[in-house]
Formats: sequence, structure tokens, C-alpha cells
Amino acid sequence: MSSVSRKKVLIGCTGSVATIKLPQLAQKLSERNVEVRVVVTERAKHFLKEVELPSGCQILSDTVEWAAWQGRGDPVLHIDLTKWADLFLVAPMDANTMGKLAAGICDNLLTCVARAWDPVKPLLFCPAMNTKMWEHPVTAPQVALLKSWGYKEVPCISKNLMCGDTGIGGMAEVDTIVQMTLRSLNRWDSYSPSELRR
Repeated sequence: MSSVSRKKVLIGCTGSVATIKLPQLAQKLSERNVEVRVVVTERAKHFLKEVELPSGCQILSDTVEWAAWQGRGDPVLHIDLTKWADLFLVAPMDANTMGKLAAGICDNLLTCVARAWDPVKPLLFCPAMNTKMWEHPVTAPQVALLKSWGYKEVPCISKNLMCGDTGIGGMAEVDTIVQMTLRSLNRWDSYSPSELRR
């Protein structure tokens, strides 16, 4: 990508231990000339070390949004972010956030961004949860519902999970997420606005 066509990716991180991979994910996207901002839930902060992120990578949370709005005419951060970003990448998406999005709940900055997201623009989600949670009967219908809205799943993988269990539910490898993100950006960029809205 040239600097003229530099893309903007908003990464959403939720309360999964896979959030520890955020610095690597942000760095690899930055190396591909993608501008990155990050939205975190309060639980995601537990796993995040901001000092490991690329220089200049902005971290946004509920605290930032509420501090920014004091009265009529002030910026509404979750709306501004939907206008700023070319692509929304939720990596990792924990079981709690998956359930919230499937139910239309928007009680934090990340879920408000998702609820206000322009369906013309790509939204990718990377599930990450324990195998028992992944195999719960509610999970497959929720994934199918998100995909029916045009969201693109980056499938989870089978691995040794942080809890010590072995099985499916681990977030996809960072390189896989980066490749799918870049592919989605390039595909979206190749269509005209009228083609996208058909």
C-alpha cells in the first residue's frame, strides 16, 4: 500500500487472554503501512501492556469516551471512530462480547462502535474462548448471526489454551489475522460505493 492509500484499522480487544497478542498484531499492521487505533473493554485492560504497542498507537476506552463528552456539541467518540476507520477488527472477541453483539447490546465503547458500524465497511471478528465455551450450543448460532450481517469470521484454532486445556477456541494466529485484514481492505477498496451498497 502506498502512503496515498494508507488505510485505517480500528482494533477492538475484549476480556480474553489473547489480548496479550495485541502489540504483535498492531506492529505487523503498522509495518504494512496501516494506521491503527485500539478500543479496549475494561476487562481487556487486564491483559494489555501499553508500553509494548507501536509508538503513536492510540488506546481508547469507556473512560476516554465519557471524559470527551460534557454537553451538546461535544464529540461522540464511538460515532467518530466509525467514520475514521476503514475496517473494524475485533481481536480477540470473547464469549461475552460475542453474546452482546448478537443480542444488540451496546454498553461499552467497543460494542457501541459495532452497533453504529457502517455495514458497507468490513468488520472482522476473531473468536477466542475456552473449548467448553466454544462448544456451548449458544455459540454456533451467535457466530452464524454475526456472519449473516456481513461480519467476517477469522476462525479460532485448536491449541494448548492458557488455562491448560487443549482444544479449539484459541484466537487465530496473528499472521492469519493480518493477512485476512489486508485482503478485506484491498477487496473493499476495489469496489465503488454504489457497488458496495447493492
